Amino acid sequence: MSLPDAPLKLRPRFWGLLASLLLTCATGCATTPYVYQPPLITSPELDFSEEEPQIVRGKPRPVIDGIGWVVGIPGKVLLWDRRIDNHKISPETEAAIADYLEKNGLDQVKVRLNEYDPLGEWKRLRRNKAVGWGWRYTAGTLTALSYTLLPGRIIGGDNYNPFTNTISLYSDHPAVALHEGGHSKDFGARKWKGTYAVVTAIPGVSLWPEAIATSDALSYLEAEQNYSGEADAYEVLYPAYATYIAGAATPFMPYSDLIIKAGAVIPGHLVGRWKAREVQQEALARKQSTSEIQQVHWEEPASPAAAEGSSDQGEIQQVGGP
Repeated sequence: MSLPDAPLKLRPRFWGLLASLLLTCATGCATTPYVYQPPLITSPELDFSEEEPQIVRGKPRPVIDGIGWVVGIPGKVLLWDRRIDNHKISPETEAAIADYLEKNGLDQVKVRLNEYDPLGEWKRLRRNKAVGWGWRYTAGTLTALSYTLLPGRIIGGDNYNPFTNTISLYSDHPAVALHEGGHSKDFGARKWKGTYAVVTAIPGVSLWPEAIATSDALSYLEAEQNYSGEADAYEVLYPAYATYIAGAATPFMPYSDLIIKAGAVIPGHLVGRWKAREVQQEALARKQSTSEIQQVHWEEPASPAAAEGSSDQGEIQQVGGP
């Protein structure tokens, strides 16, 4: 099968898979009730000392970050959001992931905001005893090498590394940060973390943890009643999930991958915007309902006794009148 013919031959199967998965998500990726602080399987060696912050920010490097911004243009176009891989994380995005980690008890997860620290990642790989040593020094070593040789500070790509329990963020988008937080929460509750990481890296199977992380981010925003954030999340996480589907469908087609993603992301955007509009309408309906309840409460008499007193006073005045 030649590369130019491959997308055409894969098209019926691929679009069927895409439609079914997007339709499944369209019925509601946000699940309720939301579960805060699930039982986590952790490693004491990853506890932070008083001098070590959980969230660290890379120093500004205008030239390097400028190159990274240009390299990230395809992601910005695919997800139609200039905040993707912009290598400039705002305090709002930092606060969003910090709040998420605190409320879910994820106090051992390291967050690197546009930071490149290979030595720190190698140390965390060695200390993360929650992952078996066999997986740490095989698959985990490969992830550490990838982080070292292909610095996200330039090539971008927000991610969570289960072997070092580290979130690396290069996009200034709260929903993207929460999605990566969802990965850390998913892996945090797994007993066989290394096996789970390797198995879910298989094309096709990888869609499962991505769906979990997306659902958790959306459910968290719904539980927090952050409706504007939830609507914003639908608009970026749904098309992002469509790109995961495209990547899973074309694992051995590097030259056609971007073309397939460009086609797959369209229904993702459509469904995402539809869901975002639903959230906005529901938020507006809640606001109007609350306003009406408050208005009715305001117009009601303070108490039956007060109402009766007011009526008696009126009768007295009427009797005493001419």
